Amino acid sequence: MATLSFSPLKPNTLFSSFLFPSKNLSSRPIIYTLPHRNTPPLTFSAAKRPPATSATNSSSSVTVETVSPENDANSTVFVIRARNRTGLLQVITRVFNILGLSVEKATVDFEEDYFVMTFFVTDSRGNKIDDQKSLESINKALIDAIDGDDDAALSVAPPDRGVVVRKPRLDFGERKGQAERMLGLMDVFLKNDPISLQKDILHHVEYTVARSRFSFDDFEAYQALAHSVRDRLIERWHDTLIHFKKEDPKRVYFLSLEFLMGRSLSNIVINLGIRDQFADALSQLGFDFEVLAEQEGDACLGNGGLARLSACQMDSLATLDYPAVGYGLRYQYGLFRQVIVDGFQHEQPDYWLNFGNPWEIERVHITYPVKFYGTVTDEFLNGEKCKVWVPGEMVEAVAYDNPIPGYGTRNTINLRLWAAKPSDQNDMESFNTGDYVDAVVNRQRAESISSILYPDDRSYQGKELRLKQQYFFVSASVQDIFRRFKDTHKKFDEFPEKVALQLNDTHPSLAIAEVMRVLLDEEHLSWHRAWDIICKIFSFTTHTVSPEGLEKIPVDLLGNLLPRHLQIIYDINFNFVEELKKMIGLDYDRLTRMSIVEEGAVKNIRMANLSVICSHTVNGVSRLHSELLRTKLFKDFYDLWPHKFQYKTNGVTQRRWIVVSNPSLCALISKWLGTEAWIRDIDLLIGLRDYATNAELHQEWKMVKKVNKIRLAEYIEAMSGLKVSLDAMFDVQTKRIHEYKRQLLNILGIIHRYDCIKNMDKNDRKKVVPRVCIIGGKAAPGYEIAKKIIKLCHVVAERINNDKDIGDLLKLVFIPDYNVSVAEMVIPGADLSQHLSTAGHEASGTGSMKFLMNGCLLLATADGSTIEMVEEIGQDNMFLFGAKAHEVVALRKKGPTLKVPLQFSRVVRMIRDGHFGFEDYFKSLCDKIEGTSDYFLLGADFMSYLEAQAAADKAFVDEERWTKMSILSAAGSGRFSSDRTIQEYAENTWDIQPCRCPF
Repeated sequence: MATLSFSPLKPNTLFSSFLFPSKNLSSRPIIYTLPHRNTPPLTFSAAKRPPATSATNSSSSVTVETVSPENDANSTVFVIRARNRTGLLQVITRVFNILGLSVEKATVDFEEDYFVMTFFVTDSRGNKIDDQKSLESINKALIDAIDGDDDAALSVAPPDRGVVVRKPRLDFGERKGQAERMLGLMDVFLKNDPISLQKDILHHVEYTVARSRFSFDDFEAYQALAHSVRDRLIERWHDTLIHFKKEDPKRVYFLSLEFLMGRSLSNIVINLGIRDQFADALSQLGFDFEVLAEQEGDACLGNGGLARLSACQMDSLATLDYPAVGYGLRYQYGLFRQVIVDGFQHEQPDYWLNFGNPWEIERVHITYPVKFYGTVTDEFLNGEKCKVWVPGEMVEAVAYDNPIPGYGTRNTINLRLWAAKPSDQNDMESFNTGDYVDAVVNRQRAESISSILYPDDRSYQGKELRLKQQYFFVSASVQDIFRRFKDTHKKFDEFPEKVALQLNDTHPSLAIAEVMRVLLDEEHLSWHRAWDIICKIFSFTTHTVSPEGLEKIPVDLLGNLLPRHLQIIYDINFNFVEELKKMIGLDYDRLTRMSIVEEGAVKNIRMANLSVICSHTVNGVSRLHSELLRTKLFKDFYDLWPHKFQYKTNGVTQRRWIVVSNPSLCALISKWLGTEAWIRDIDLLIGLRDYATNAELHQEWKMVKKVNKIRLAEYIEAMSGLKVSLDAMFDVQTKRIHEYKRQLLNILGIIHRYDCIKNMDKNDRKKVVPRVCIIGGKAAPGYEIAKKIIKLCHVVAERINNDKDIGDLLKLVFIPDYNVSVAEMVIPGADLSQHLSTAGHEASGTGSMKFLMNGCLLLATADGSTIEMVEEIGQDNMFLFGAKAHEVVALRKKGPTLKVPLQFSRVVRMIRDGHFGFEDYFKSLCDKIEGTSDYFLLGADFMSYLEAQAAADKAFVDEERWTKMSILSAAGSGRFSSDRTIQEYAENTWDIQPCRCPF
């Protein structure tokens, strides 16, 4: 048996050179001696190689030739020409071994960055391989293995382990049959018929979940089901990665610290087109697909719209066949779990990984060192001075891959999340000195980097941990991007032609300094060349609307943690300011505003300024938001570079927010449009306008809504014990709890409604439109005012829900621990959705888009994307209220002279006087919204808000009108799909093209 023998403790010099060739060895061949059974070791130099049979991949990075050597009549020679990569030798020899072939000897030569490897190979009987078909199959297998997915190069055993290949002792016929079977199976995919699916599920029950196939519960059935689905998902994922590698398109790398994925099972099987097949197979086994899907926990790796937007955009990137990779952090605990005790919010760790995550693939062989602290020294390389960062601490970033399938396509792209582990070097140093405790502490300190989604950054330690998270995620991602580029490209002038880096808000902005550092310090490019690359590859999307929301990093903190990056940022800023002086002169006020470095008592780095300066495109997320960027937030930069500024209104994916969350509505839409094509081409939804007055559609539409309201009512009763009337309007506001989102305005409106009903006589109460008011959302752990709003909601609910005079006319429900899965139940069941942000404070508002797609009517301010919704569905089909964005500043200036309605003063007085209890506790809350303290204009908008509520009541009573408005809302939601958003980014910002994987 032919083997490759390398010392596990002292690496063979030739082997090391083979993996990492130096310029000193490039002029001579490296010769290998491979001992063969009953044959003495032999050494040969490179043979002359007249070509006989050859194969080449589409990107010309691998060539395989089969030749007949003049001096060895008993061997077939395979000459492989490929770019240098780690682990290539193991990959090639593994292919030969799997196919039952023996390697007698091998030589290696170098041609610049290429290996030229010659393998003398025989079949299992020691004979030459002559069959042309077999030769072609072997060549194909070699190319597929060598030029496989992007991470194949990293699939190597640890340096302290040998490579062991065991071959069964088979005769020649069996060997030939084995090889034929192996090659034949390469193009066979898992079957999706009921019997095959059932076999796969039961196989995973026994061999993955380790339960008896005759005794397993719903959760174990879910685990087996998920792994069966994942098997099929991985097939497409591998095909896509290999296709991308061969086609070598320009790729977008989407950097985001948050991805709010929610549950994956239902979304994946729908996108793969196998949902019904699995449901049928499970039914025959005695299980219900929907019940098993409920067993999955939420992946809460984000908070709010920005995080959910990232998930939607990954879905659209895959569906539209764009070559993309997402990068983020694999938080061990995710966003906290919200628990309500006596009406108060309490935070508990979200142990979302306790029962495993079947959708991720741990890539233990894909790790990158990430450095912190230390010093920067000067060294000379080839006569030129260069900077060397000597770190004081190092951790390892381990990759966890999450395949993201597209709908109606084979394309499945990758979301790579990084987890922090201690550096082996640090562990070994501790263990060698006998300091086991220190080794454990090092491990805990390293793993804390990717433990918590939002560390409390009110302390220095919290700020440092947050900055560590940002750089850890950025450094690992940038190393991965550079490695992927260098696998197939030599010149960095090609980098902008193959790489687009998308910064999702300022959290990943350190990527700019990190790419600059790698180009300068590791690739040794000149500053001019590196800067030219930086300005061509980065694009920046900001989700902030106020200067106070822009991220700043204290210089002292950044200099301590990342000393080299601070130097680079200072250099970028110096060059920028000097160029700026040439353009605008010595306008020191403007120079100060535009500088990356903010002077003051605490010197800060303005990450938004860094992002704007270094990006070729700056994107807003709605038309109104873009206007705010140009006229307020980044006015100085817009005046300098108007061509940089664009906007792409955010969108959400209809696959998740209609097809998965509202299957009844999905079926109804497909029936009336006569096609399911709208699931991929959502503009087709506009066809529903033709049936907006159709009585039959109205009847079916109302039935779908009723079914969804029943499901939501059952959830409310199970969660709170409160029974609600299905005849009532389900009035929903579900968002992160924040003053600008004005949940408090909603609660004040509910108190006013309660007060009015309480003071009515019985005849007037009969005219009241019954309401079930639903509020959900989490308050940040350190946000006291938001927590008081949650408590106020509960005390008001306790009074209203237990008042016999009110009955079913008014109910108030707070839904705890609101997440994606709960949203998938709440949104389809909502009649009215409230979006109450003070105008000019919501960048986009993707939550309203989800409700709109489900035919829910909106009661909203003219903020964010609502203005564009008015254009699509008409103002008559919404309930708008409140001051416009351009009126807000004037209203605030009025301050104490601004008169508020008596109704507003009355409900605030009810709270202040303890009508709902906790008089002292709510005093600060009342102080926030009275007099000059009412920054978010609750009093100014209160009467307009009540009028909009009255208009909604009037419309709800008219069932025909309400249903028509609901149909028109869904019909006009096509513009707010993330498919449209991503297509605009691809065409106008990233300059990437679809790369569809063939079926």
